[in-house]
Amino acid sequence: MNQLFAFEPLEFISDNWMFWENWKLDQEFLILLGTRLGILLVLIILASLISRIIPSILLWFTARSLPPEKFQQYKSFSDPFRPAFVTTLTLILVNISINILQPYRSFFEVINFIADFAVAVSAAWLVSKVAKQVIRTYGVSLIKLVSQDVNDLILIFENTINVIIGFFTVLIFAQSKNFDLVALLTGLGIGGIAVAFAAQEALSQILATVVIYLDRPYLPGEYVRINFVVPQEDVYGRIESIGLRSTKLRITVSNTLLIVPNSLMVTKDIENISRGKKVMVLFFLDFANVLSQSERALVEQAIKDSVNKELFGLDPGSTKVLLFEPENKSGTQARISLFVMGSNEESMIIRKRLLEIANKSITEKLQAQGLQFNFSEPTIYVDSPVTL
Repeated sequence: MNQLFAFEPLEFISDNWMFWENWKLDQEFLILLGTRLGILLVLIILASLISRIIPSILLWFTARSLPPEKFQQYKSFSDPFRPAFVTTLTLILVNISINILQPYRSFFEVINFIADFAVAVSAAWLVSKVAKQVIRTYGVSLIKLVSQDVNDLILIFENTINVIIGFFTVLIFAQSKNFDLVALLTGLGIGGIAVAFAAQEALSQILATVVIYLDRPYLPGEYVRINFVVPQEDVYGRIESIGLRSTKLRITVSNTLLIVPNSLMVTKDIENISRGKKVMVLFFLDFANVLSQSERALVEQAIKDSVNKELFGLDPGSTKVLLFEPENKSGTQARISLFVMGSNEESMIIRKRLLEIANKSITEKLQAQGLQFNFSEPTIYVDSPVTL
């Protein structure tokens, strides 16, 4: 018994020594972790600043390297996707900075997976933005050679490109994480066949919803007219929402809510009242010299030919050309007004691109006749309701 009590002080000292050693190790661990997190925060701030500075540096370098006209073309081309470029560059730099947490294996793997996924999504979004800008800048002229329905072909082509970009993004991300995507798709294919037989109605609703979202015949907030039963009157109302299975339509007269399956909506002829609009376009040409009657006739004919040939969706007979001598300056000024039909904002952007091509055609035709002029900025666009 005496021997047992003799060893108790030694065991007490040993336990306390191990406690203090563990406490010191925990303290060192927390200090090191806090230091690394502080450094990571600084790196994230630097990444955000650098990603905003680099586009400005590139813009400054391009302005010094290119002629003013080429620089304006580059700037107008790159402006729409510059925010997406900044976001992607920021996420890439943050993803690199996260490597400072590599010693903390389990924590690092979770954070790294989230960061890699964010980089993949932002990169896909950037590529989609660049592809959209390339198509609308250079593809409009090429598609015009194939079909006059430029608006629909452009939108279909853009949606197809986005699907391809999304597919390759998922594929590359899965491969980078050593994920067997082929086995998953095979399993989903086998399971999908079984599910298809069990839920044909639900799948048809989902597919119809996908078609509506891709084709966009109507959007929430727009007014439409639809006939569901031929002998009965048309249903007129406002689109409340587009759900996964059905579309909610607020009937104007009774203020009741009509819920229509999307599979039925895709089979009906829909008259979109809200998109029944046109835009008046007004722009001016300034000639340095006073034009003769023959030159005036040549200018008017060249403008109408270029506009009617290059610009689709034009309200027939709406192009008006007025030539006059302004009071505040010498020479002759041409005022061109026309009406462009457009169903939504995207189609109007394409129409504006076509107008730029028409202006270029006008310039080539008039310069070939020795007539020098300048386009007065800006081109004016005014919304105008369509008479229904």
